[in-house]
Amino acid sequence: MDRLWAMQVFVRVVECSSFSRAAESLDIANATVTSSVRNLENYLGTTLLSRNTRTLRLTDAGESYFQRCTELLRQVEEAESSVREKQGEIAGQLSVESPAAFARALLCPALPAFAGQHPELSVALRLTDHPEDLIASGTDVAIRIDSVNDADLVARPLYQAHYVACVSPALLAASGTPQQPRDLDAQRCLGLLGQGRYAPAPWSFSRDGDSIELTPQGKLHFNSTDALIQAALADQGYIYVLDVFVNALISSGQLVELFPGWHTGGRTFYTVTPKTRFVAPRTRAFIQFMLETLDAQRRPPPEASIALHPGRHGRG
Repeated sequence: MDRLWAMQVFVRVVECSSFSRAAESLDIANATVTSSVRNLENYLGTTLLSRNTRTLRLTDAGESYFQRCTELLRQVEEAESSVREKQGEIAGQLSVESPAAFARALLCPALPAFAGQHPELSVALRLTDHPEDLIASGTDVAIRIDSVNDADLVARPLYQAHYVACVSPALLAASGTPQQPRDLDAQRCLGLLGQGRYAPAPWSFSRDGDSIELTPQGKLHFNSTDALIQAALADQGYIYVLDVFVNALISSGQLVELFPGWHTGGRTFYTVTPKTRFVAPRTRAFIQFMLETLDAQRRPPPEASIALHPGRHGRG
């Protein structure tokens, strides 16, 4: 029996809380996972997992063994990565999860340059607006927005985005340039729907003690930033979105930013990694690449507070 491999299988079963999900994440058959854990228990002479058709839980011996295995596997990965790093090698597969709009706006255009820097590395990017459990899914690094409510995850500030009002040049020429937010026609403003809601979120502006809030009343509202931007490019109305999604379009002249002297709200993007894992050189290289790619002036300070709440395998 390959004890190191058996430990890896056992740890994945615990992390996934499922034999079948562990098998899927390891890309092996369910029967292989089951027999591997059974052989490990026979070798140790004790039951590590108490299981029936509905539940799976660690025994006292299993809990102690899981903690030791996790630390041992971390040390093995660290030792292997240290050798590769000394040789200047960034290799293997990097699994990344990101919100779809962020990935399309920033990650997808930037990844070819990252891949070019590390020819021995492959990147698997999953675009989703429904984050998965990083540990159970085997994800190396994810992009998250705002607070990270899981004490098993480590969050690092990546980008401080702020909202911008913008419009297509054609619509601006046809309707005239508003000098301040109060000049906006709410009937031409397209809204972003909140999760599980059909009412668009309000737009907020402030400057020198003057605060303005506007509720979009245009004919089109979406729960997708991508769809909202496409509508604006088609001259359908004004939009209010995070700058990270439209910076390139504004720079290219496809959209025009309005009211740059006014303050708006914002949201923080973080890179998130599992706390239980050694951060491999490939993961560190990716995070550093993203920091260098993004506008440094938009990044929050490293000491920015992050809300963490207990919970072994909650969603990030």
